[in-house]
Amino acid sequence: MQIRHARLVIVHGLLSCLFSFNAQCAFPQSPDAAEGFHIAQQVNYVLLDVSVRDTKGNFVMGLSRGDFLVKENSRTRPISGFFAEDAPVALGLVVDTSGSMRSKRADVVMAGLSFARMSNPKDQFFVVSFNDSIVPGLPPGIAFTDKLEILKRALYYGSAEGRTALYDAVAYSLHHVESGRELRRILVVVSDGGDNASKISRADLRKMLTTSQTTIYAIGLFDPGAQSNRGLLRGITALTGGEYFEPKQPADIAQVFRKISEDVRHRYTIGFAPDEASHSEMRTIKVLVRHNDEKLRARTRTKYRVPDAGAAQSDPVGRRIPH
Repeated sequence: MQIRHARLVIVHGLLSCLFSFNAQCAFPQSPDAAEGFHIAQQVNYVLLDVSVRDTKGNFVMGLSRGDFLVKENSRTRPISGFFAEDAPVALGLVVDTSGSMRSKRADVVMAGLSFARMSNPKDQFFVVSFNDSIVPGLPPGIAFTDKLEILKRALYYGSAEGRTALYDAVAYSLHHVESGRELRRILVVVSDGGDNASKISRADLRKMLTTSQTTIYAIGLFDPGAQSNRGLLRGITALTGGEYFEPKQPADIAQVFRKISEDVRHRYTIGFAPDEASHSEMRTIKVLVRHNDEKLRARTRTKYRVPDAGAAQSDPVGRRIPH
């Protein structure tokens, strides 16, 4: 199904409604019913960012709503919203700047800038650097940018030193990206070591991930014999529907960013109303795809958690270091 630009404008006008588990809004019931967007009462939605590939690993685009089947806790759920456009994204580059990353930083910066150049011109970026502390890279008053020069300065901001507060950095970045206005939300996390400085626990971070609707990609840059967070990085990408990469050397980082860019640009957005009869706080999700009797492989988040009523919306870490 294709959605014309005018309809995307309508969608973007309702972002504050659509991108929340507690959003009070409804999707159009047919591809030609742009006027079908309307406000409903107390209707929860889950939005899935879905990548589809064939058995050879090639991206598959041009699919329609009827090609997808969504299962929540093994029960089929009706698809209420379906988008197949290359819509702009709110995207955070979350970069480890601990002391062990000093020799890899230039490769990360150049690859990040090349990634931004390949992106949709309307994508909105932000940068978070982390070592012992969480450091926003953009100037005060700028939450997101599409300007390469500003992004370059943000990637170079701060010095590579100290320990690694990885859990805190991901938690802070999840909170920030969800303030973006764009239809889809992405984080790319680059790190080379295990967490040794975070305030929040791994369990708390996982809970945040299951209530978020952000897709996370991760790049692990590990030195031989060094403490690593492969398990965490693989876990957060599998949980949120992203992908994990581990380049053999820093020079390969640019190629990894190209792969991530291709994946971001070849995704579907699917919305459904969760089963209100279920009393399970944690829900499992599986998306099946079949087109012309060809079985395709879908990758999306695997779980989500119904948020606690009145959950706090403030910075979950409280460790932001101002400029």
